[in-house]
Amino acid sequence: MCRNAATGMLVGMLNNVVAVVLETAHPFELGVACEVFGLDRSEAGLPVYDFALAGEHPGMVRTHAGFAIEVPHGVERLAAADLVIALATDIRAEYPPALLDALRAAVARGARVLSICSGAFLLGAAGLLDGRRATTHWRHTAQLAERFPHSRVEPDVLYVDEDPVITSAGTAAGIDACLHLVRKLQGAEVARGIARRMVVAPHREGGQAQFVARPLPVDEGVSLAGLLEWMRHHLDQELTVDQLAARAHMSPRTFARRFQQETGTTPHRWLTTQRVLLAQRLLEGTSEPVDAVAARCGFGNGATLRHHFGRRVGTTPQAYRRTFGAPLGADG
Repeated sequence: MCRNAATGMLVGMLNNVVAVVLETAHPFELGVACEVFGLDRSEAGLPVYDFALAGEHPGMVRTHAGFAIEVPHGVERLAAADLVIALATDIRAEYPPALLDALRAAVARGARVLSICSGAFLLGAAGLLDGRRATTHWRHTAQLAERFPHSRVEPDVLYVDEDPVITSAGTAAGIDACLHLVRKLQGAEVARGIARRMVVAPHREGGQAQFVARPLPVDEGVSLAGLLEWMRHHLDQELTVDQLAARAHMSPRTFARRFQQETGTTPHRWLTTQRVLLAQRLLEGTSEPVDAVAARCGFGNGATLRHHFGRRVGTTPQAYRRTFGAPLGADG
């Protein structure tokens, strides 16, 4: 991994991926890592990753579901990884010292680590959460905060990116975190391509709530899915809460509450995220000037696009285009 001198972005490698499989590994979270990084999708023009399973030692490892799987590599396999995924396991008091050393060494040489669910406890035991924000499944966040007091645990979010350490909540949030990292390092179209093959949402914002605190009452059971799809196709327009509420045949207050319940975020935040995602696709696939991209995405002008793009992507639109777009002329 390296920092692009022209763009300032951490671009480097996302080729060699290792998933850490310990006793009582949870099969779903293992499946997430295998599905995102372990399949050959080259016929669709998508990257092929050098994907491997590693444990404390090579051999058979018992899963949380009772069956066992063969893990071909020991901790030495982490030395070649660009990304190490700490999978969910039953939380334990201690973790293998050699594995903790290998995780610290991986981060020290520039690799990233990503935890799914209780895998955050493994990263914490290696000292990799100290001084960083982190999350895990909502059932374990209090325990994570108590055990690793030098980390700032965020209990309600889907995932937290504190590069080079990414932590995520339970089960499907691991998919979100993995696709987020793919998008960050390899561009929006690669992430969308993998998501399309997996038949999952290509993006859920990390700050989105892990769960809806209150289920919708029976009389409010009509989904906003149709409206969300309409909004995605009209991002270039000014979309206010009042206008959207009227389209949904609700009062603005009821609409805002329902929107939060169904999406885990506010209408404004959701729209801004969708507009940034559209901007990423346009920057990758077109030569349109930044101001034209901003207009198509509903930001109005390049300055507003740059502000929101920088906050969510961590770089400028021009720098993003230089990293992920086809060779294009200057866009001003």
